Amino acid sequence: MTAELAAALEHVLRAGPVTGLRRLTAGASRETWVFDAGDVPLVLRRDPPARQDPAVMAREAACLRAAAAHGVPVPGLRGAGDGTDGVGSPYLVMDRVAGETLAPRLLREDRYAAARRGLPRELGRVLARIHAVPVAAVPGLVATDRLAELRATHDGFGEARPAVELALRWLADHRPDPVGTTLVHGDFRNGNLVVGTDGLRAVLDWELARAGDPREDLGWLCAKVWRFGAAAPVGGFGPREELFDGYAEVAGARPDPVAVHWWEVFAAVHWAVICRVQAQRHLSGGEESVELAVLGRRAAEAEHDALLALGLTEAVPVPDPLASDLGPAADVLAERPTADELLAAVTTFLRTEAGGDERTRYLARVAATAVAAVRRELRVGETERAAHAARLAALGCRDDAELAAGLRDGTLDAGAPAVVEAVRAATTARVTMSNPRYLAAPP
Repeated sequence: MTAELAAALEHVLRAGPVTGLRRLTAGASRETWVFDAGDVPLVLRRDPPARQDPAVMAREAACLRAAAAHGVPVPGLRGAGDGTDGVGSPYLVMDRVAGETLAPRLLREDRYAAARRGLPRELGRVLARIHAVPVAAVPGLVATDRLAELRATHDGFGEARPAVELALRWLADHRPDPVGTTLVHGDFRNGNLVVGTDGLRAVLDWELARAGDPREDLGWLCAKVWRFGAAAPVGGFGPREELFDGYAEVAGARPDPVAVHWWEVFAAVHWAVICRVQAQRHLSGGEESVELAVLGRRAAEAEHDALLALGLTEAVPVPDPLASDLGPAADVLAERPTADELLAAVTTFLRTEAGGDERTRYLARVAATAVAAVRRELRVGETERAAHAARLAALGCRDDAELAAGLRDGTLDAGAPAVVEAVRAATTARVTMSNPRYLAAPP
């Protein structure tokens, strides 16, 4: 497969032999490959062959061209196509911009300390330039009611998630006044930025671009999930005030902090729904992937973030259920190693011994995360379910569906302490089983 793709790229680009072609670990939605064409370092972004969308890829190419024309730092576009030329699916070929995209390195390594100090203001300036790009410069952009769209996507799964319902209720009740429609990047965040020791070098991943409220980009950038455990709200880099200052330098006016906060709450719910959307790609059987499956369990983290943003919970350390020794099994049919010990062995193998290429090793680590979540659920799931059932009964609800329905139609007071506690405790329990360390991350 790699040899065939390399040959197709040579034919399309006609820029010298393609060497060093390899797929990167990043990208649950699209494939990302790096290679050299002659002596030119390039990147290929390609739709998975089983899930092609040439219109979205063409729109992303148009965004790159329009953004570059308006002073936004983006990779140079070298080629684009619908995949019928041998590349296999719709794609973009771009210059490979030197720098770092991995958020943990950007947030923790000393060599990026100077860049971190200037990034909040710099990101504000760049966002203002993006929002100054005429919507007409990108054909096919459509403005939608984002909140209605989000609710419709959530409802489409037919699953009761009271924390999502509570946050959607708040969003509907506190919607900010509208502003003019602009180009919205749609995924402007730490992880989609190329950063060097001197600061920002390029903005990546324009596939979610749309026409809409420019404050959505500001809220998404400040969402807790994109701080990667750091406390500073702007991607983990610094304070909102500096982001707003940079934005005002170019736009001429500061964004309304109250409106941006609304979009931060929206971002948390949006990420929860995205996690469920990604999981459905796996659950449908059309695209089996351990990466997508594990993303589904991250929805609870996003719900926790929404409750944090609304002041309905707080960051607290929670003991990991795996930290204690279960001791010998009481089941007369149990053998050693027990089921838990077997799963622990599999986890260790996946994290330390699984080989293969870079992406295979990454997926092995994702699989280890999945196995650890199963172990926690086997240890504490029954107890947590019983506790949640008792909280629901105290509210007069048989299940989460009745709780969610009551929050939606107003028969349950979304601000009542017992209601909030039932939602908060259930969300905390879900995160405890999947990723307890997340609960201690600063809000």
